[in-house]
Amino acid sequence: MAKLAGKFLAYTSLAGAVGFGGFLVRTRKSRFVPFSLATDPIFTSDHFKKFNPNENVPGLHDLCVRRVPLSQIRSELLKEDGKLAEAFCAGVWSGFGYEIQRKYLERKYRSHETAHQLWDTPELAKSTYPVGTQITDHFEVIAKTPTSIAVRCGDSPRNSGVRASDGVFEMTAVVKESEGVAEFGLKSIFFQGEGKSEGAMVPSHIAFLHRLYTKLWMEFALRNILK
Repeated sequence: MAKLAGKFLAYTSLAGAVGFGGFLVRTRKSRFVPFSLATDPIFTSDHFKKFNPNENVPGLHDLCVRRVPLSQIRSELLKEDGKLAEAFCAGVWSGFGYEIQRKYLERKYRSHETAHQLWDTPELAKSTYPVGTQITDHFEVIAKTPTSIAVRCGDSPRNSGVRASDGVFEMTAVVKESEGVAEFGLKSIFFQGEGKSEGAMVPSHIAFLHRLYTKLWMEFALRNILK
């Protein structure tokens, strides 16, 4: 878990790029809600069972949600199933919230071996993220439905086997016509793949920074779907 926690610290501390007071104001409408691992589709999926053969309990799992009135969403995204989720996903990867991490990964991992992956902001903004899409040598789309896109994270997609540190990150966009809103979600489940974990949880300050970073992603991803 120490290696996994180190990765969290490197990435989630990037939230400090935004002034903290302004950050709290901007992200006040995003909230974290509990969910049960026992019944969650990710945790019970074939993908998760394959990545987590020793059935280790995730060291961190959370779900950030934000509700947006349908009147504020670009109308063309509501006319065809799947378009809202694709635009939200594109907003995550092409938005400012991911920019610092994208540049860091680009400097470290972009090469002829990763030329087939998505790296540049324009292509991240245009992609529809079909299953198999690889993003900046750190994410790979493993599942897609009209309302959700899930990626595997924690290591390079070139490492397709069981990993020391692993994770699944899911982006969702669900239209609730009767309520006049769309609900957007960013769900993270991080776990140890290799060996048997000792049940150690991610340190509280790492979990806190991760949540700040998630809210940052949410804020800038939504800019891609608003009028």
